[in-house]
Amino acid sequence: MMMPAGVSLWAEIPVALLLILSGIFTLTAAIGVVRFKTFFQRMHPPALAFSFSAWCVTLASIIYFSAQDERLSLHAWLIIIFLSLTVPVTTILLARTELFRRRIGNPGTGEIPPSLSHVVTRPTDGDEARARD
Repeated sequence: MMMPAGVSLWAEIPVALLLILSGIFTLTAAIGVVRFKTFFQRMHPPALAFSFSAWCVTLASIIYFSAQDERLSLHAWLIIIFLSLTVPVTTILLARTELFRRRIGNPGTGEIPPSLSHVVTRPTDGDEARARD
C-alpha cells in the first residue's frame, strides 16, 4: 500500500491559519451567546460567526486536499453551499418562532411589535365615502 506524500509547507501554512481563524470565530460566537441577554441578541453570533468559521474550514479543506492530490478538489463546496442556504433560513425560523411565542405569552405589552396584519388596515369603499361627508 502506497502512502500519500506529505503536503508541502506552502499549503500547510494557509491551512493552519484558516483553521486557527475558524477557532477564533467559533470562540467569539460562544462568548456572544453567553454574554448577550435576550434571545434575539443571542441569535446573531452563532449565525454569523459559525458561517464564517465554516467558510474558513471549507477553504482550508480545499487547499489541503488540492495540495495532497495535486489537483483541484472542490468536494467541500457542497458542504458550504448547503450551510450557506440553511443557516439564514434556520435563523429566520427561530426568530419568527420566538416572536410568535412572545406575542402569545404577552399580548398587549409595548415591547413586542404587533403582527403586520394588525398594523396596516385598508379602508373600504364605505369608509372613504364617510370620510368625504
